[in-house]
Amino acid sequence: MSSNFILFLAGISLLICLAITPPKLQCQENPYIVTYDHYLEEPGNLEIEYFSTFGTQSAGNNFHAFWMEFEYGATAWWTTELYLDAQTTFGDSTVFTGVRWENRFRLLKYEHFINPVIYVEYEHKSAADKILKEVEGHDVELDFAESNAVLRKQHSNEIETKLILSSTYKGWNFSENTLAAKNLSNLPWEFGYALGFSRPLALKASAKRCSLCSQNFIAGAEMYGGLGDRYSFGLHDTSHYFAPVLAWNLPSDWSLRISSGFGLNDNSHRFVFRLGISREVSNFRSMVGKVLKGNQ
Repeated sequence: MSSNFILFLAGISLLICLAITPPKLQCQENPYIVTYDHYLEEPGNLEIEYFSTFGTQSAGNNFHAFWMEFEYGATAWWTTELYLDAQTTFGDSTVFTGVRWENRFRLLKYEHFINPVIYVEYEHKSAADKILKEVEGHDVELDFAESNAVLRKQHSNEIETKLILSSTYKGWNFSENTLAAKNLSNLPWEFGYALGFSRPLALKASAKRCSLCSQNFIAGAEMYGGLGDRYSFGLHDTSHYFAPVLAWNLPSDWSLRISSGFGLNDNSHRFVFRLGISREVSNFRSMVGKVLKGNQ
């Protein structure tokens, strides 16, 4: 799939967001890129997101990976998402790398000290996928060293599961994710983790509608990495990252996220910079229902 098509897809998605009347309620996105907390999409709402990852590559060319997310609140306890992934390796080429279907299920109806969420995702991707949405097993920097022409020929179908444990106390959010992934070919289970903490810069909301008020900014950090596989569990031959993160939630329901990640060992990319932009479309289900009724 050409880079022109990817850019066209991103442009159309953002134009759809701009064309819709801004909703009345402001969403508050957490700043994490890899880590998940227990908050799900509001039922009937659609969130359209674009993320960009720039990564350094010591044994090859640097890359820019990017993906689109379409996140829908199916119910109060179920959020489902579709991902479309691609990447450009500098001095090489731009390739479409995969599709993901993610589902998160909240187990407890009300807020508790610890809030568990079950995550299940199906992935169909090539080895050229470089979005680094998670790190699992023995994923290391050298995996990305081959050319796109070689990597794009290697495809996999994978089921990924996570147990998400998240707590919010006095404005602070603490989240812990444990990951177990299984390639549907004859390969062992792989494991990984992600940890995150964050807090709004101000807990008290301003009486005036503003874009630069402190409560619109949420800062924190996350750490994530691989934990080997069924036969070699642990830290040997794994990669790990630490990343300060920041989210800016605008009153118009646009959100921006930024992350500067640093590799913690020789198996990791030295630097990973991420930028995300998202737009909440409130009452999407009702809008679609009205359109369908109007066409009858």
